[in-house]
Amino acid sequence: MFGPIRGSWGSDPWSGGRGTIRRSTPRVFVLTHHPRSSISMRRGTTTFPFVNDGIEAALERALEAADRNDVRVGGGAATIQRYLPAGLTDDMHLAIVPARLGGDERLFDHVNGGPDGYERVEFVSSPTVTHARLSPTTR
Repeated sequence: MFGPIRGSWGSDPWSGGRGTIRRSTPRVFVLTHHPRSSISMRRGTTTFPFVNDGIEAALERALEAADRNDVRVGGGAATIQRYLPAGLTDDMHLAIVPARLGGDERLFDHVNGGPDGYERVEFVSSPTVTHARLSPTTR
């Protein structure tokens, strides 16, 4: 989700997306398998620290930066497939867009076919996007 590559960072000089960066950009910790130094975006608006010592470490660093308040975990299917079975996910907001991107990773593969222990609490759709919100089952 962060860069245009998968695998080691190599000598790729890429350092983030294009366009205007808002002054209120939240702190973002990038989960990676490959070590990389933090990247500061232009004009010093935000810095992206890279975390390569596991999902728990990334979550802990984010929680510390947020003074133990709520944080969001964003990413592709592989990221969700790691956080969900580890029990580190509360509410989930899924934005489903009818477009084919990347390698067609299925969101709930490798997690026993679905988000066990969650229930759909909101479902809103339009011709261009469907939003589903899942929360832990309250039984």
